[in-house]
Amino acid sequence: MRKFLIIAFLLIFSQTLTFSQINIWEGVKGNKSVEMTPYLADANNTHIAVVVCPGGSYFWHDMNAEGHEVGRWLQANGISAFVLRYRTAYVPAFVAWHRMVFRGNRYPDPQDDLRQALTVVRQNAEQWNMDLDKIGAMGFSAGGHLVMSALELFDDKDKPAFAVPVYPVVTMKKPYVHKRSRRGLLGDSRRHNKKLIDILSLEDHVPDNCRPVFLVNCIDDPIVDYHNSVLLDSALTAKNINHTYLQFQTGGHGFGASENKGSPEARTWKQQCLNWIFNLFNNQ
Repeated sequence: MRKFLIIAFLLIFSQTLTFSQINIWEGVKGNKSVEMTPYLADANNTHIAVVVCPGGSYFWHDMNAEGHEVGRWLQANGISAFVLRYRTAYVPAFVAWHRMVFRGNRYPDPQDDLRQALTVVRQNAEQWNMDLDKIGAMGFSAGGHLVMSALELFDDKDKPAFAVPVYPVVTMKKPYVHKRSRRGLLGDSRRHNKKLIDILSLEDHVPDNCRPVFLVNCIDDPIVDYHNSVLLDSALTAKNINHTYLQFQTGGHGFGASENKGSPEARTWKQQCLNWIFNLFNNQ
């Protein structure tokens, strides 16, 4: 009997894990396997949703502090979250440089995945108790570049309602470029392609009607030069875009929604971000 119960539990548990993953390309011609994990809000549902894009230099993902911890934090505050494992180059490509010969994953694959993730969330908005006009995107490091690129490169119907780039990669140009992210996104053979470098240097392409942005970074960031966010803030300010910029002295990089990484001042970004999102939609 005990053995039967253990087997039954494992079967139920495995089915729960399977159910919790959403293949965003299921049923689409040329089906790819890209998954996102839902964290649907129940109590105090604000009808707001956020697609979360973890960082990792467009080579890998920090699925903990910048992924599932973010999802649980948003869910606990009445915001439905969807943690997206978008396509990256992955570790073998980082080591072997095989994309000098083979295509591999590269731009625009991550952007296509985010666009499709937003589409899937919108298609299920009624079922998941969300407002179609309150679906945004939040990203960290390279994921911050990804969500901001959605506001700049997507058609209006596909753009998120707002973006939250946290210590984001912004520029693909010297002197502040994060070279690993540029290589990860553009591909080994295209990492110096001037046309792509221009298109994906986000400080140069803020639209006049850009949707609201909540921007966060730290001056002591040892990974992505803090001037990336300064460039984006300046570009948003020049276009009079509704945005908030939090620049902390300390906190470094990679703290995500962690309760212990970063610094005490940097960790305040979470409550300030919630307040900003709620005020954006007049939610209390």
